[in-house]
Amino acid sequence: MRKTISLLVLLFSIWLLLSGHLEPLLLILGGLSCLFIVWIAVRQDVVDHEGHPLNLHPLRWLRYSLWLIGEIVKSNIDVAKRIWNPKLPITPTVTVLPAEMIDLGQVIYANSITLTPGTVSIDVQDNRITVHALSRDAAEQLQRGDMLRRIQHVIKES
Repeated sequence: MRKTISLLVLLFSIWLLLSGHLEPLLLILGGLSCLFIVWIAVRQDVVDHEGHPLNLHPLRWLRYSLWLIGEIVKSNIDVAKRIWNPKLPITPTVTVLPAEMIDLGQVIYANSITLTPGTVSIDVQDNRITVHALSRDAAEQLQRGDMLRRIQHVIKES
């Protein structure tokens, strides 16, 4: 029940933020549409522990998000350098990374890899993620496991 109510609050907050309408009729209609979506989600039994990101520790999630933004900026600079400087090698590499965690963690990990320029998650299967990297350096950085450890820290039970 707690997850259902938090999903309703989250959806309505997003609706309010995106719509910006504060007229009573529109607030009622927006609330009813959010209630309808939550009702559908409950009927389909998709409101569960793993699929509900509000279970993540907010400070850990914020810290990870800020770190990921920094990694995205650094990777952007690296890719731009490789494009503009022909002396820097572009060595396409496919690597398989371990991803032994709950499904939500695997999704966060695969999406984080893909968000980082120069790397793309191509497959998630059997607690492993197959990644294509623009360079061996990017692949080796992922193999060191810093991103994996940070995600495991975010999703561990508080």
